[in-house]
Amino acid sequence: MKKLLLFLLAAALVTNVQAQKLSASKVPPSVTNAFKKQHPDVKSVTWEAENGNFEANYKKNGGSYSEVFDKNGNLLETEVDIKVSELPTGVTGYVKSHYKSPIKEASKITKSNGEVEYEAALSDKDVIFDANGKYLKEVKEEKAVKEKKQ
Repeated sequence: MKKLLLFLLAAALVTNVQAQKLSASKVPPSVTNAFKKQHPDVKSVTWEAENGNFEANYKKNGGSYSEVFDKNGNLLETEVDIKVSELPTGVTGYVKSHYKSPIKEASKITKSNGEVEYEAALSDKDVIFDANGKYLKEVKEEKAVKEKKQ
């Protein structure tokens, strides 16, 4: 019984740390206005709350994008899906030699200061590399539920 209670408590804490879906009405106007100003032509957006910030997920010109804003509407980073073949040299070799799982998806992340990182998504984690393909860290994949803008 004690183990079950500890497991349930741990599961509840993990769930609260992960990204949470939001309806557009729960996103501060400063954030939605900043997004609309940058992307007036995007009609379908899903929102998530993540670590005190707000993530907009959308499709444009056939590509999948996400942008993270702080509560004041400042853009923190932009992420765009890319082909695995577009990852920097050495990334696929690093993943093959250090992980059992193949790369499922790849992304290019551009921070607000211009710094570029690449993300190789595996089955249960994301592996982050710098612009030159040097390993930086791994992040456990979050299973966020997304909701379309009403």
